[in-house]
Amino acid sequence: MVVNYKNEPGIDFTNNDNVESFKEALKKVKDELNQKLPLVINGEKIFTKDTSQSINPANTSEVIAEVSKATTKEVDKAFEAADEAYKSWKRWTHRERAEFLIKVAAIIRRRKEEISAVMVYEAGKPWDEAVGDATEGIDFIEYYARSMMELADGKPVLDREGEHNQYFYKPIGTGVTIPPWNFPFAIMAGTTLAPVVAGNTVLLKPAEDTPLTAYKLMEVLEEAGLPKGVVNFVPGDPKEIGDYLVDSVHTHFVTFTGSRATGTRIFERAAKVQEGQQFLKRVIAEMGGKDAIVVDKDIDTDLAAESIVTSAFGFSGQKCSACSRAIVHKDVYDEVLEKAVKLTKSLTLGNTENNTYMGPVINQKQFDKIKNYIEIGKKEGKLEQGGGTDGATGYFVEPTIFSGLKSSDQIMQEEIFGPVVGFVKGKDFNELLEIANDTDYGLTGAVITNNRENWIEAVKAYDVGNLYLNRGCTAAVVGYHPFGGFKMSGTDAKTGSPDYLLNFLEQKVVSEMF
Repeated sequence: MVVNYKNEPGIDFTNNDNVESFKEALKKVKDELNQKLPLVINGEKIFTKDTSQSINPANTSEVIAEVSKATTKEVDKAFEAADEAYKSWKRWTHRERAEFLIKVAAIIRRRKEEISAVMVYEAGKPWDEAVGDATEGIDFIEYYARSMMELADGKPVLDREGEHNQYFYKPIGTGVTIPPWNFPFAIMAGTTLAPVVAGNTVLLKPAEDTPLTAYKLMEVLEEAGLPKGVVNFVPGDPKEIGDYLVDSVHTHFVTFTGSRATGTRIFERAAKVQEGQQFLKRVIAEMGGKDAIVVDKDIDTDLAAESIVTSAFGFSGQKCSACSRAIVHKDVYDEVLEKAVKLTKSLTLGNTENNTYMGPVINQKQFDKIKNYIEIGKKEGKLEQGGGTDGATGYFVEPTIFSGLKSSDQIMQEEIFGPVVGFVKGKDFNELLEIANDTDYGLTGAVITNNRENWIEAVKAYDVGNLYLNRGCTAAVVGYHPFGGFKMSGTDAKTGSPDYLLNFLEQKVVSEMF
C-alpha cells in the first residue's frame, strides 16, 4: 500500500548525536574523494581518457572527482540506448513506474547523510542546506510517483449513446535533462525522474561543478534495478555536447535550470525542426530571478530584517529565489536597514565542513562576476556591510548590503547570483509594487505587511510565480509551493505541482462505437 505523501524531514543539528553522525558521514565521504567517474550508457560504465575535475569551492586544492567527458560519439550511443530502452520502458504501467520511484526514494532516504555530505564538499553547502537539498530530492520523487498514479487512468470525458470515449496519457520519447549546480541533487533528481516516471527515457548531463552529486543518483538507480538505457549519464563540455544534445533529432524534450542566456539559447535552438524530426520539441526552462521583498509601513521590523537576511544570504545567495532587492517603505527604511546590517554581521563565513552559516560561491567565474558587481554597487549606492572577497583558498564573498539605490541601477536589474542585496526606498505601497515589478524577471517575491488591502493588491499586481506573505522569498516546499516563474524567469512549468508531469506526456483520445 502506498501511504499518503508527506515531506521528508531534515536532520536536527541541535541534537549532538545527529552532529556526530553527520561528522562521520563527512569523514567517510572525504576518504572517498578524488575518485574517477565514468559515463553510464545503457548501464555500461565507460571511462574516457579526456576528463575534467570537480573541485571543492571552499578548498580549491581539493579534488572531489575526476570526471569522464562524453563527446558527440558517446552522446550518439546514449541516444541509441535511450531510444531502445524506451520501447519497453513505455510499456511498464504507470503504477509500476511509480512504485519503482518510491523504491528509489527509499534508497536515497537511507543514504541521505552520505549524499548531503557530498554536497558540503562539492557545492560548498552548509549542513542544513545540504540536507535540505537531499530531502527535497526525496520529496520530488515521492510526489511525482503519486502524481503519476493519479494520472494512470486518464481523465473522464463524456460518452454519447452507442459511443465510449477514453482520454488518457502516454509518454513522448527520449529527452535531455540539464540541471544546475546550486541544487545539485534536488533539481537534478526531480527533473530527471519526472519524465522517467511518465514513461520516457533520459540523457542526464550533470552540472560541470557537481557531477559527483549527480552520480550518486546513478548509483541509486542501479541499486534499485532501473532497466539499462532508461537514464544515461553523459557529463561533458557544454561547448562540445550542449547544442548537440538540444539539436538532436532524438530529443523530444529538454528540461533546463540555469542562466537566462543559456535558457533562451536552448529555447531558440529547440524550436528548429531538424531533418527527419516528426514532432515539436518541448522546453521546460527555469532561468533565475531578481527577487524582491517588499516591506510596508507599520510592520514588525525584526521580521522584515530577518526575512531579508535569510533570503539574501542562505547558501551565499546562490538560489534563483534569493532576495537581491529589499524594497522598503520610507517610514521604516532606516530601521529595517539597520537591523538587517546588524543581523548580517553575526553570520559566520567559512568552509562549510565546519558547519558555518555561509560558505563559498561555486567557482572562479562566479567569484569574479560577484566581485565585479560589488564594485558596481559601490559606485551606484552606499556599501553598508561586507563587500570583502577572499580567493586565497576558496571562493569566499562576504554577505554584502548596499543602500541608497535606484530601481534602474545595474545591481538592481541584473541577476548577481551571490550574497549581495540592495535596498531601495519607496514612498507608498503602490510605488513599492511598481519597483518590485520593474525587472525582466518574475520568479519569487515576498510582502511584509499587516494591511490586508495591500496584500490583496499584491496578490493581483505583484508579477511573480511564487508570492509569500510575512516571510522570506526562498524555501518553496514540494507539493505545497509549486515552483516556477513568469517573464524571463522561464516557462513557469511549476515543479512539484499536480501539473508538472504533463510536460512529459501526450494526451490521447480513443472513441469506440458500439
